[in-house]
Amino acid sequence: MIPTWPEVMTKIPRLDAQDWSAMGLAKRWFVATRAAVFVMTLFSAGIGMLLAIPAGHFDVINAVLVCFGLILAHATNNLLNDWTDSKKGVDKDNYFRTQYGPQPLENGLLSARQMMGYIAVTGALALAVGALLVFRTDIVTLYFMLAGAFFVVFYTWPLKYIGLGEPAVWLVWGPLMVLGSAYVVSAELTALQLWVALVYGIGPTSVLLGKHTDKLEQDKAKGVHTLPVMLGESGSRRLTLVLWVMQYLVLTLGVVFGVLSVWYLLVWLALPRLIKTVKRFRQPRPTERPHDVPADVWPLYLVAYAFDYNKLFSGTLVLAMLLSLV
Repeated sequence: MIPTWPEVMTKIPRLDAQDWSAMGLAKRWFVATRAAVFVMTLFSAGIGMLLAIPAGHFDVINAVLVCFGLILAHATNNLLNDWTDSKKGVDKDNYFRTQYGPQPLENGLLSARQMMGYIAVTGALALAVGALLVFRTDIVTLYFMLAGAFFVVFYTWPLKYIGLGEPAVWLVWGPLMVLGSAYVVSAELTALQLWVALVYGIGPTSVLLGKHTDKLEQDKAKGVHTLPVMLGESGSRRLTLVLWVMQYLVLTLGVVFGVLSVWYLLVWLALPRLIKTVKRFRQPRPTERPHDVPADVWPLYLVAYAFDYNKLFSGTLVLAMLLSLV
């Protein structure tokens, strides 16, 4: 069945070659780039821009540009990830990646040449937006751009293969995106921005930990040494739980010591969802689909719960920031 636009933007749809052929180019691009996860990037950009408002100067054009640029960079990384894993044989033989959503190369939706075309055009647009932002600001923006380009190119290989993929995501979705977004709209960087950026970066990192724990055995068999492969399943699940606790602890301490507004305590509204998610992470990942997990979600399991929780936590964080500004 051809996915609707809401389905394309909120989840990774499962489709066949006939469905792919029936879609327009724009929808194909969003499916191939896994647009459902762009929300984490938009949260990073939005948080950075909210943190920049007290500076007294806010460049609206740069705000729009940085959102587009970060989405394009994220999309380029997802495409490169699929291309690299296909070329290295990681996604072959009905590997985990091809089970939960279409892998353009492995599912025959795109040829290698077409895939490179997607990567080249998307990456070029990301660089063009970045160059325009550098032109409109200063050399500091260039440093942010170069750091981002490094992680876009090298995340899949070698970083993901040697247990550095998860720390890279924390750095990118935390300090790099949040501080970069704040700087291009206000030309200022503050300790408060860094504090919040480090905390928010934990959320996307926990989602990646959930994903890599879900496919731990497959990664191990393919020689991909992600952090969960190195820590083991139970160690990875415990690490994720510790990171979530740290988010609450650091934000609460920020309020206690006067670094953050009391409104930041609103993140505790996400606690009931966290408790629900923790129950899943405290138990070994099931080998068969639990009855309460939809068939169109499985084999995603830990990552699905982590992603759902992270969206709620991020939403309460943004609400807290908005109220603190008011």
